[in-house]
Amino acid sequence: MSAEPATKRAVAFIDGQNLFYAAKTTFGYSYPNYDPKALTQRVCQQRGWGLVQSRFYTGFPSAEDNAFWHHFWQAKILQLHREGVHVFSRQLRYRLQTVKLRDGTTHSAVVGQEKGVDVRLAIDVISLAHQNAFDVAVIFSQDQDLSEVADGIRVIAKLQDRWIKVASAFPVSPVPHNKRGINGTDWIKIDRATYDGCLDARDYRPKSKS
Repeated sequence: MSAEPATKRAVAFIDGQNLFYAAKTTFGYSYPNYDPKALTQRVCQQRGWGLVQSRFYTGFPSAEDNAFWHHFWQAKILQLHREGVHVFSRQLRYRLQTVKLRDGTTHSAVVGQEKGVDVRLAIDVISLAHQNAFDVAVIFSQDQDLSEVADGIRVIAKLQDRWIKVASAFPVSPVPHNKRGINGTDWIKIDRATYDGCLDARDYRPKSKS
């Protein structure tokens, strides 16, 4: 086994929508009020890791589909660019989705779906590992599809004969919710105090919905 480095370089990969829905379920927040740069810095600092890069991934609606949230995400993404955060964003695609309810009836609704966002995140983790850009990949998500990334990183670590850690970070609280991180990763549980200490001071929501 390769020696663990004394100083660990970390790159943070934030699945913006996954983190938002986790915080909504766990803490009750109604919009993405976290500061990605502050949160990644706090989580890495708590573990003695040197954060060398924060990367943010999200889908967003078009202005025609939802002007309110389009404005929100465009303003938030612009600020992240100004702060030096690498951002990958892609417009949501809307499809009619039908679900069967417990009483046997069905319900159909138009649902926005991210296409290619999680794939881009996974590719970047693998690519940067190949480039020896980090010792620790911190993925802010609970998406189990990313468990294959952890498997890939272990292969790279063996081929390059070096120590690499993959962790998944996500909000937790006493209320019932998904408390599992990504399989095959170290789980970092973000408590309410840590999350609330990294709220975005800026509110990008338009004053009124259009």
